[in-house]
Amino acid sequence: MSKPSAILQIPREVRIPAGRVRLEGELSIPKEAAGIVLFAHGSGSSRHSPRNKYVAWKLEEGGMATLLFDLLTLEEEEEDRYTGHFRFDISLLAKRLVDATNWIRNQPEAEGLRIGYFGSSTGAAAALIAAARMEETISVVVSRGGRPDLAGSALALVKAPTLLVVGGLDETVIKLNWDAYSQLHCEKDLKIVEGATHLFEESGALERVAELATEWFLRRFEPRPFIASATR
Repeated sequence: MSKPSAILQIPREVRIPAGRVRLEGELSIPKEAAGIVLFAHGSGSSRHSPRNKYVAWKLEEGGMATLLFDLLTLEEEEEDRYTGHFRFDISLLAKRLVDATNWIRNQPEAEGLRIGYFGSSTGAAAALIAAARMEETISVVVSRGGRPDLAGSALALVKAPTLLVVGGLDETVIKLNWDAYSQLHCEKDLKIVEGATHLFEESGALERVAELATEWFLRRFEPRPFIASATR
């Protein structure tokens, strides 16, 4: 995994209200952004995940805004290291993603931007549940090595075009993704990155994920042509 040659903008640190807690995040909005992507990281990870940071950099190079944030507080993360209580609380993670979405919609610099989700591992399930709840608010979803199966009955309610990306050597997760894929009724695709394991640590694997995600997001963030309604 190679770092992009330049970062377009230094991210701004933000604190996102989510019920009784505040979630730490990093917001980057390039000029004339095509849309904004909120990252939902997986179990045991955080906004500092090098994999998600790399994808965020590539999306920014493609002209998109990004919001990397922690789904858990520091205290919750510490507890989760010992108990695993929070990492599979998909309902809580989805609620926090909804809270972050409502927060970004109220930020003046993000006004009018289309919104997408990039979820990894259990965060992919949270992204799909949140997308189902937010209906028309979410324009697109991408899952990297995700567990979309954990979204359960919400899969059938997702309207946003959804891309599932899985490593070719991640056999168990491939099956889980195909099962989830069959339950999605929106525009959808499933891409397998050959030779990649669950974390896409192999040479060129994460770069391929970033390419697929960038193309999927940009295509759905493009302004739709206005078509006047027919009149009688």
